[in-house]
Amino acid sequence: MSAPRLTPPRELRRQRRRRSHPCWDHLVVAPLWPMHGANLGTLLRTADAVGACLAVPKLPWVPEALARGNTLRRPTCVHWTGDQLTWLARQRDTGTQVVGVELTDESVRLADLPAARRRTVVVLGHEQTGIPPGGLDLLDVAVEIPMVGTGSSLNVAVAGSLVLYRLSGLL
Repeated sequence: MSAPRLTPPRELRRQRRRRSHPCWDHLVVAPLWPMHGANLGTLLRTADAVGACLAVPKLPWVPEALARGNTLRRPTCVHWTGDQLTWLARQRDTGTQVVGVELTDESVRLADLPAARRRTVVVLGHEQTGIPPGGLDLLDVAVEIPMVGTGSSLNVAVAGSLVLYRLSGLL
């Protein structure tokens, strides 16, 4: 058996987009109750990787956290939400599918979540308290990420990345 061949950086650059993607407005990841700025930058990089946009509230520390955490060389697609529940209700009213990453009695396992076929917003809650009750009422579906370890949850960047890859059809 031969050793795996590494793809040279020049070849990788040739295979990928030469410039940032415009807002395709198909898949939007929304960490609406963020806690840690570093996680927002990581999630922004994943959103770019799958062709999604990031929607965040304009809390005083969020723009700086995104600027610091964004290691991409090109502009990214960021939407500012204002009031989180009002923005989320508007998304749902326009026919957007709203998927929440939360453990509920009706949650769908991540492996059973189909790729997004229409505009979809992925809602992520606070890293300690989750999606607040008013936000849960606005979900079309909740998705759970199965875990067999002793932890009770994943951080926002990891959970959001897993769901984005699944909804984008890349997993």
